[in-house]
Amino acid sequence: MDLLENNIIKLCILVRTRTMEGGITKEMEVHVPRRLGLPSGVSFIVGSIIGSGIFISPKGVLLGTGSVGLCLVAWGVSAVISFCGALVMAELGLLLPKSGGPYIYLLKAFGNFPAFMVVWVHAVVIIPASLLVKSLTVAEYISRAAMDDCQQTQGWTKIMAAFVIISVTIVNVLSVQLAARTQILFTVIKVGGLLVIIGGGIYQLFIGHTGILDTGFEGSSTAISGYAAALYSGLWAFDGWGNLNFVVEELKNPRRNLPLSIGLSMLLVVVVYMLVNVSYFTLLTKDEFLSSWAVGEALLAFLFLSLPGNVGSIINMTGFISWATYGLVMVAHIVFKFRSDTKDIPRLIRVPIAVSLVVLVLCLYLVVAPFLDGLHTEYAFAFSVLALGALLYFPFIYFRFSLPGSGFVYQLLQLFLDVAPPQHIKE
Repeated sequence: MDLLENNIIKLCILVRTRTMEGGITKEMEVHVPRRLGLPSGVSFIVGSIIGSGIFISPKGVLLGTGSVGLCLVAWGVSAVISFCGALVMAELGLLLPKSGGPYIYLLKAFGNFPAFMVVWVHAVVIIPASLLVKSLTVAEYISRAAMDDCQQTQGWTKIMAAFVIISVTIVNVLSVQLAARTQILFTVIKVGGLLVIIGGGIYQLFIGHTGILDTGFEGSSTAISGYAAALYSGLWAFDGWGNLNFVVEELKNPRRNLPLSIGLSMLLVVVVYMLVNVSYFTLLTKDEFLSSWAVGEALLAFLFLSLPGNVGSIINMTGFISWATYGLVMVAHIVFKFRSDTKDIPRLIRVPIAVSLVVLVLCLYLVVAPFLDGLHTEYAFAFSVLALGALLYFPFIYFRFSLPGSGFVYQLLQLFLDVAPPQHIKE
């Protein structure tokens, strides 16, 4: 479990303290110290990307493509899309070097409403769904190791997943140091698992056993919506390439370390992921691959554990929302190229507009293609979340309507979470 989900809000805002001098109250900004160097930046991104996705997503990619050859192509396309998106994020991170990532870029480019919607979907869907999938992965492996087929039920898996979520929350609340050590432990475990898989695949190739790699493009799917589902799964495994932008104010020498961290980490992850997938195909038959849990039965979130669903639908739902958001970020990148207040700002990295246009077109495909087969439940849920966010924004944010006692609740949450609005946000 990585710490980004738990600390994202604290890392994106500046805490303010008050001092009294001569009876006058003064506010003093407390800036987050720059503690992350290049090695820390690379490990931050790699730790954010490599997680349960590489164990879960391969089944979804193969289901959507139908063949080994097309599956590997889908992984390659996912890597290219992610790398292009990372390049754009690197330029935006240097152009607007404030913590907050897409929120900051959309706020600057389009104003409050799109920026609010980004925060809304991250808080309500993307981060909870990510935590859910990770928790269900851990729960499934624990139940398979500790129980036989007769004892293992969805009920036990749900209970274990809830226990994992509660445990991670308690660890993060008790101690940042304990949480960091726990993250290191899980990182070692998951990277160790990947190295074992890669080692097994290399050994199989060394002795001349190619497994199902020889089948190539046999059985390739022709369904356009299936390709979108495959890319959702592949891109889910790469998700995290823009996470360093959320904490860019903690990065030492960001003009140098931000682009280098993103470039080096993406190169490392792409190599590892391609080796892992080749190893999967040398170690498993196609039937074994598709029947293996590593994507097993799941549910929508800790708060929605009573609702039936599967990890594939969760990935599709979050992929739909995430890539709609990334599409807006690509538009913002293009806008900044022409706006008078940003077009002439010196940039260490200048990503061509063609790159953001290519990613934007792919974002549009990923948003539109799933509806070619009709409206599925996960996409209806995504639209309902977006609609609810819009309904909440206009009365409570735009028109500043407040419920009785809401001010006390806000102050209580700020004291409890040790956060406050940054000074640059207009009251």
